[in-house]
Amino acid sequence: MIYDIRHLTLYEYGSTVTFSHCALRLLPTDGPGQTVLSSELSVTPAPTQTIERMCFFGNRLTFLTIETGHRKLIIEANTSVEIDRREPLDEGATPAFEMVREEAFASTSFERDSPAHFLHPSRLAPRFEPASDYARESFSARRPVLEGAKELMHRIKGDFKYDTKATVVSTPLSEAFGKRRGVCQDFAHIMIAGLRGLGLPAAYISGYIRTIPPAGKERLEGADAMHAWVSLWCGEAHGWVGLDPTNAMMIGNDHIVLAQGRDYADISPVAGIILGSREQDVDVKVDVAPRV
Repeated sequence: MIYDIRHLTLYEYGSTVTFSHCALRLLPTDGPGQTVLSSELSVTPAPTQTIERMCFFGNRLTFLTIETGHRKLIIEANTSVEIDRREPLDEGATPAFEMVREEAFASTSFERDSPAHFLHPSRLAPRFEPASDYARESFSARRPVLEGAKELMHRIKGDFKYDTKATVVSTPLSEAFGKRRGVCQDFAHIMIAGLRGLGLPAAYISGYIRTIPPAGKERLEGADAMHAWVSLWCGEAHGWVGLDPTNAMMIGNDHIVLAQGRDYADISPVAGIILGSREQDVDVKVDVAPRV
């Protein structure tokens, strides 16, 4: 499946911004089952300096410096990506979670995909005992690690309500967990904190998911959104496996990976500093269109 993706971010400021320095993570990379066919980034006003590099976790980073005074900043990313993922693992064939835990803590690798980087608490997925206790219910002794993780994913889908008004980007995990409400970012952080609390490596993935309109309805341009899910390390033999707790589904050909990190703080799509603004409004529109 080939997808054409348009990701538009519009900032409107309460006063003239005289200087802006931004770090963007809006361009995907090749990965297992994913090939980037084309990618383009456009920014208005035009930056005076642009620097591109890869971050530690292998994500594409674009640094922009804008020295032109502006009240509006428009960032548009257009990419085409081909997705052809392998069939999901047989969950029963994965090792017992205790074996995966021991293997992860024994790892001596410091490569970017090493489980060692995703074992410990992080800024937005801190150690949180209620999440660990919640996850533990899905991992009885010697249970295959993916089998337990899939049950946990389904429980989150059943126990937590998707509510865009319940949380914001800065809402702590503990609050979303207590409310049993939130969005994909919250559910991913809760699942990650629970898995890490059991000693299982878990990464945060940002990207997109193909949305299918109701029968008889047309797709609305810009009506899609960014998405987030979890990647679980299932041992050296099986590697990383994606799970989407918001939709209770394994990652397949409807998911497009944009970036990965320990939590959202590692891979926020737009971050930076500005000079001269009292306030700002942000509007994000995403369109994920499969080629027919």
